[in-house]
Amino acid sequence: MLPWLALLLVFQLAGEAVRHALGLPVPGPVIGMLGLLLALGARGAWGRAAEAVPEGLERVTSALLGHLSLLFVPAGVGVMTHLSLLATEAVPLAVALIGSTLAAIAAGGVLMVRLERRP
Repeated sequence: MLPWLALLLVFQLAGEAVRHALGLPVPGPVIGMLGLLLALGARGAWGRAAEAVPEGLERVTSALLGHLSLLFVPAGVGVMTHLSLLATEAVPLAVALIGSTLAAIAAGGVLMVRLERRP
């Protein structure tokens, strides 16, 4: 199990290195997970997702996802620490949250319609 966790951390580190080297505005872990996706796809299993992921990697990722809620504790503490700042910036935050949600829903709808039209 430990080698698979190390593999995930290597991809995260590689993503951070790519982000710093190229000055990209994308988080390093996102780039690393894209690299992992490409590596799994290179195994020749694009159409067979179940066979693309090694069993050990699947066990590690399932364990991490089982404890995903723990990763939100620091964010929750940060929110509680800065309640006064959130109160003063409530209107811009609400506009940003509602606007981005509506934009995501609209983009998802447009993409779905376009993909349904494909033969």
